[in-house]
Amino acid sequence: MKNKIFALLSAATIIVPFVKPAETQAINFTLKGTLYSDSALVVNLDCNTIIHEKNADKQQFPGPLVNIMTAVVCMENCTDFSQEITIDEDVYSYLYNIEYPDDLRYGNILDGDKLTYDDLLYAMMLTSSVEAAETIAHNIGGGDTAVFVEMMNQKAAELGMTSTNFTNATGMYNPEQYTTARDMMILTQYALNKSHFEDICSTYMHVPSVPNFERHPVEEKWRWFHSNIMMDEENKNYYKGVKGIKTGNLELGGRNIVAMARKDGHSYLVIGMRAPINDEDGNTAFYHIDDATQMFDWAFNHFSYEVVLADTAELGELPVDLADGNHYVLARPAEEISLLWYDDVDISLISRDNITWYNKKLQAPVKKGEALGRVTLEYSGEKLADVELIAVSDVERSALKYNAHAAKMFFKSSWLTKALVLAGVLSGVYILLCIYSYVVFKSRSKPLKPIYAVPKVDKKKENKK
Repeated sequence: MKNKIFALLSAATIIVPFVKPAETQAINFTLKGTLYSDSALVVNLDCNTIIHEKNADKQQFPGPLVNIMTAVVCMENCTDFSQEITIDEDVYSYLYNIEYPDDLRYGNILDGDKLTYDDLLYAMMLTSSVEAAETIAHNIGGGDTAVFVEMMNQKAAELGMTSTNFTNATGMYNPEQYTTARDMMILTQYALNKSHFEDICSTYMHVPSVPNFERHPVEEKWRWFHSNIMMDEENKNYYKGVKGIKTGNLELGGRNIVAMARKDGHSYLVIGMRAPINDEDGNTAFYHIDDATQMFDWAFNHFSYEVVLADTAELGELPVDLADGNHYVLARPAEEISLLWYDDVDISLISRDNITWYNKKLQAPVKKGEALGRVTLEYSGEKLADVELIAVSDVERSALKYNAHAAKMFFKSSWLTKALVLAGVLSGVYILLCIYSYVVFKSRSKPLKPIYAVPKVDKKKENKK
């Protein structure tokens, strides 16, 4: 059975085209303040622009952040989210004896409980429930969690998560399970495009659709709350507008967070990885929450869309030959460029000097709006945008200059030279033919000498007669 499933996975990899996420623009501005997280990233989801990153490509232990991929694979392979699954404790009981048991979180799901796939996704995304994660992996993997993990890695490869490797669906520690802040950004942005994913990960509290009264008689205790305390209005760390998405802790990997927030028409995703679990005195600390709060405050308070290049800006001129009037044409951007910009950085620092002209010199006529070249906007060595440059106005052609130019070019024409050479050759051949014909004609019309014209007579024979 296992070999058949692997064969199906291999076939799917060949048949299904690779997913190509939208290219993310990066403008790495300096964040005011210090982040506790060893790796961090802030991206504006509206324009897909990274505004700050710290060790974004450094490999870290993801912990329960892997549940985001578990959810994605489940959503793409489950045909009925209302299907009820009977919980089998044997599927995850091996986790009771792992090396770091405090790393795992349980959702108070008991052997024999009946839950839908939808319930399992809520339990996993809100509480990092290992019962839910292992049950999903076991069932979607056809009874083999190793098959499910292979599906996770195939999806990571499709998404371009080049620095990620999964070994389990729960997030428990494994030295071979790693990812980066950038790869988690790629994964989360992809997951947010799933119609049901955001609904789940942005829910603060969920009540299972199946009551299971026999094992859970107290309804108030049979519900799940999101582990991201930024969503709890009664918590001092509450942050208005925050939506989940996932938190995860590992004794050897620190505290991790992936969170999204919307405010004043802007949407941001922040990622923090490997924040300390305790403070310097050994007390429990939530530095990952502090980092997320700081990144959100910085983004919402200091970024807005600014016109960095007006479509009326004159960025250069090109000489124009045969012009009637001005001997040049001015170039301007074909469109106005607005970018998400940090209010602490003057837009005049954006370089507009990198211009590529399609032609170094033009010849009239030139039409208004005609494409002349491209300009690359850069800041601190980072490319911001490529913009086409067009002619500001028409440049008419001078008839007098054009006729003089045409005459001049006629005498410089290579075709004229070739025609003259050919005419000379043909003339020479003609002259030679004429000389030859004359010689032949003269030789035919010359009179014959008498000695050849009168027959020779034998005088002796003539005398005998």
